[in-house]
Amino acid sequence: MSVGALEGALAWPEEKYRICGDTGLRVYAKAETLIKVNAVVGVVFLAVGGLFGLLVALTRWPAVHLLPAEWFYTLLTAHGAAVLLFWIIFFEMAILYFASAILLNCRLAAPKFAWLGFILMVVGSLMATVAVLQGESSVMFTSYVPMKAAPHFYLGLILFAVGALFGCMVFFGTLVIAKEEKTYEGSVPLVTFGAITAAIIAVFTIASGAIILIPTFLWSIGYIANIDSLTYKLVWWAMGHSSQQINVSAQVAIWYAIAALVLGAKPLSEKVSRSAFLLYILFLQLASAHHLLAEPGISSEWKVFNTSYAIYLAVLGSMIHGMSLPGAIEAAQRRRGFTKGIFGWLRQAPWDNPAFSGMFISLVLFGFLGGISGVVLGTEQINLLLHNTLYVPGHFHATVVAGTTLAFMAITYLVVPLIFRRELILPAVAKWQPYIFGIGVAGISLFMMGAGTLGVARRHWDITFSDSVFTFDYPGTAFLMMGLNGISAILAAIGGLMYVVVVVGSILFGKVRDEAAIKANPIVAPGAAVSSYGGEGTLKLPGTIVLVSVFFLAFVLYYFINWKFLSEVWPLS
Repeated sequence: MSVGALEGALAWPEEKYRICGDTGLRVYAKAETLIKVNAVVGVVFLAVGGLFGLLVALTRWPAVHLLPAEWFYTLLTAHGAAVLLFWIIFFEMAILYFASAILLNCRLAAPKFAWLGFILMVVGSLMATVAVLQGESSVMFTSYVPMKAAPHFYLGLILFAVGALFGCMVFFGTLVIAKEEKTYEGSVPLVTFGAITAAIIAVFTIASGAIILIPTFLWSIGYIANIDSLTYKLVWWAMGHSSQQINVSAQVAIWYAIAALVLGAKPLSEKVSRSAFLLYILFLQLASAHHLLAEPGISSEWKVFNTSYAIYLAVLGSMIHGMSLPGAIEAAQRRRGFTKGIFGWLRQAPWDNPAFSGMFISLVLFGFLGGISGVVLGTEQINLLLHNTLYVPGHFHATVVAGTTLAFMAITYLVVPLIFRRELILPAVAKWQPYIFGIGVAGISLFMMGAGTLGVARRHWDITFSDSVFTFDYPGTAFLMMGLNGISAILAAIGGLMYVVVVVGSILFGKVRDEAAIKANPIVAPGAAVSSYGGEGTLKLPGTIVLVSVFFLAFVLYYFINWKFLSEVWPLS
């Protein structure tokens, strides 16, 4: 057999693919199908978890107080698992396959393993959800020992994590294939680089989960007699908080992708943006330290380092992206001729496009609400006062919901026409959805943080303590905050329902996008740079400079206010 014949016999069989009319990229059928199923299952968990969250918020609203205590803790646990884990990680699997196989113009590595991972994730997520709804596992998102859940709760989480690990391995394998087959030139696109960051953190996160959940499962079936609570907390938060850092990396990659696809925007400096992603890998997961500051078994040196220098380096990465994204958008808009005044480029942005508006609202809310409150929580003295209050869920609703979930919603408005090849139905509903959802989740975050500042406990179902032997009266403002939180939750639920109706309806009933439809209504802006390498190379961005200055001013003022509150507590000691 000749060398050429041997190479032909050993070559991978040619897979079916299509050429995307919008981007010109090759879309392989196996990758396309996996993107679809992961995204759809993720949206289902978002809908279910969102309903549970609404019921929890209406219970925390003293005037409504909807659920009894048992159901409150059951649905609070199910809500956390559904939206913090299952919705987000299913969608992130779709992002990994998109950022590798689609953006790099190559086939997916080991699609059978990808399907195995998907099946394990579905089985695991359903198993854990059933365990919670059976009333045997109301241990809340953190599942702290010595509270014990049913064995199939832990086993479900383990299966889900293993499935996600399979997806990450397929992603890394696809990168190798793209490199070997030279399907792209130069470095990988910045969006793919961000996905690589998310996948690397995911491997660390899943390993941490295995280290703690496997012995906890054995404890739940009686094979292990005891789990040390401090050890559990330390290792669990290496998973619990790091899983949110996967979200941050993925959402930032999506911000860059949407800016490129909608406006043709390029990062101001590709190298600086990549360096910011590297800071995430090195330091971001260490922010989990703020959950452990009250634990007596952890050294003061460890706490001081991780709540000061390490967290500042992690925050630096987000600040770089927070400056680069508006700068890239401004540069792209000015290049398109919108040069009037400081903010003419922003006024003329495509605010009617739900992909763009969702992305920009996600960027603003994540920075001003999630970012600033996160740095405040990372300050040890303030953290000791706020950590067991509603301030903490207020903070992570600003990051995971207002930031990550809204970014994922935004990219869906591009995924449906590009991957599912369907036109969006109800365009007016889609147009307003990011605004309604954004206002709702911003209200949830602000009012929960406000209630937390007044001392409202984060894990208690009734702030009136009506069934308690000893009574405690919060100030009237706390009751106002919880009422406004309930109203905001209703608004966010309406926005979430609008999203589900538009997305599911478009997939099922949307008009098929053929070549004629693509030419009449292109999704991708001319000069889109989502798969190219290079930067804008300009610093003439007065609008971005003003926006960044406003952010830093808000940062300083909020930091001062919290230290003012803290200084008023010191004389009590």
